[in-house]
Amino acid sequence: MTPTTSTTRLTVAQALVRFLSAQVTERDGVRQRLIGATWGIFGHGNVAGLGQALIEYAGDMPYHQGRNEQSMVHAAVGYARQSNRLSTHAVTTSIGPGATNLVTGAALATVNHLPVLLLPGDVFATRPADPVLQQLEVPYAGDVSVNDCLRPVSRYFDRITRPEALIPAALQAMRVLTDPVETGAVTLALPQDVQAEAYDWPEEFFAERVWTVRRPGADPAELAEAVRVIRAASRPLVIAGGGVHHSRAEDALAEFAAATRIPVASTQAGKGSLRHDHPQDVGGVGHTGTATADELARTADLVIGVGTRYTDFTTASGTLFENPDVRFLNLNIAPFDGHKLAGTPLVADARSGLEELTEALAMHGHRIADPYATEYTEDKERWEQRVDACYEADEPDVRPTQPQVLGALDAVVDETDVIINAAGSLPGDLHKLWRTRSRDQYHLEYGFSCMGYEIPAAIGVKMAAPDRPVWALVGDGTYLMMPTEIVTAVQEGIAIKILLVQNHGYASIGGLSETVGGERFGTAYRYTSDDGTFTGAPLPVDLAANAASLGMRVLRAKTVRDLRAALAEARAADTPTCVYVETETADTVSGAPPAQAWWDVPVAETATRSSAVKARELYERHVSTRRRHL
Repeated sequence: MTPTTSTTRLTVAQALVRFLSAQVTERDGVRQRLIGATWGIFGHGNVAGLGQALIEYAGDMPYHQGRNEQSMVHAAVGYARQSNRLSTHAVTTSIGPGATNLVTGAALATVNHLPVLLLPGDVFATRPADPVLQQLEVPYAGDVSVNDCLRPVSRYFDRITRPEALIPAALQAMRVLTDPVETGAVTLALPQDVQAEAYDWPEEFFAERVWTVRRPGADPAELAEAVRVIRAASRPLVIAGGGVHHSRAEDALAEFAAATRIPVASTQAGKGSLRHDHPQDVGGVGHTGTATADELARTADLVIGVGTRYTDFTTASGTLFENPDVRFLNLNIAPFDGHKLAGTPLVADARSGLEELTEALAMHGHRIADPYATEYTEDKERWEQRVDACYEADEPDVRPTQPQVLGALDAVVDETDVIINAAGSLPGDLHKLWRTRSRDQYHLEYGFSCMGYEIPAAIGVKMAAPDRPVWALVGDGTYLMMPTEIVTAVQEGIAIKILLVQNHGYASIGGLSETVGGERFGTAYRYTSDDGTFTGAPLPVDLAANAASLGMRVLRAKTVRDLRAALAEARAADTPTCVYVETETADTVSGAPPAQAWWDVPVAETATRSSAVKARELYERHVSTRRRHL
């Protein structure tokens, strides 16, 4: 006799919401909810399906109202990163532009290995009316919709054309979201008729399900080889990437560095892996790095990458590691990254791998030689003096430079504050200058470097860490991309803080344009001149008034003294607050120390303008120093 299975009749959307509310992650014995909430903007493609389901189960699944679909993904990603990738949010949209607006956020999540669940509505699976509003018709393929744009930027994609197909698809989606190697954007496309269709669901589908986030250790043979390689090196350098944070390996890295005295540089994603005042911390590395870290990278005979992808900013486009004998040891949970730069792979969780390395090296009493430690310690002290000079403002009653803005913020925050940024000239200044006080204070999204990420991400971070001050640092270009979620912060009383820097244009790209022969063309926010260039007076745009019109409290600062007072007031505020400041000149990128390493942006091979000709000559000199590490 076949045993009966208890079932519940629900719509697909209702079943999905119930299922998601019962998913749990566990790592190191700590459990938390996998899908903490759902963001949504409703249209005809999801209002009667997921919209109805979310109100049906409002007590089980919190809902947040967004203003822009891309912004909702950014908020979910910010929440996921602050939650150590152990919890995230879902995002639901209608079909058409609501779904395609997800693409940029999905790419950002996948590039940065951060989990987010996307639930876009889709056209009718049964096609009773064809086409429907907002449907893309593809003459050669009847099963294609705009949601297929999400395939290349998703780590998992499925379209649920039948109710029963939800069960295996939902389980696969959770598997990918919780896999530390595979995680990123996961998309379940939901045809609007299927969302509302009822089905008899087995009750076990809704039972609590625990997804263990694993910490694999190193293969013994790989570990032995890693120990041999480290012991043979005389000038080793650790490059800490975002994987250190994702694994919560900061303490393990600090112990490894203290035991071996090997200096530790960091990528944008890895900054804060060590506190700025840890004896082995030498700051950011690569194009936006410190002189200390970059000089160590040039002379290193062994580079130990921990949880890094080795992007072109880190490697200075293949020109940074100049030592002819340099070799690479890559501790990474992903084999794909473990084998980069022809390195010796140590495929393991960052924390597990570092603990095993520290123990194995201790058996040999391994430490680097005193002269090497003295060298980088003295170099670090000299760099810190340069930071002090950048932060210092001799005249407090003048308009600040951008580094002085950071100096004023540095004087206000403590280890509980979180600083969020993604694009413009600020990432370079922050990577060089910021003194990180805690493991998660420095939140730079530089894998996709997406303008507009900062404000919605700050909302997500604040949701994950409600008792901590959370700052979104934005320039005017980034602010104009996506200020809409200020309304969400005001609506829900999410007390984020925005530091809005006005420099009248794309300052970072303006500086880059000048170095590659582009003469800052099209990078300034100014009136057009007779010659068609944007070199007239600055535009009369009042971004502070714009933020205020969206419901935010705004503090205007005209001088360094004003700025210090405004930042202190904003930090103490329990409502969404913006500090607005205009930096010293419109055409100065930052005033921070220049790039300490090259970055490859190809220059026109032929040109008549002298600026481009000179830029090409310099470019060819840099290109000649590039090498492939084999």
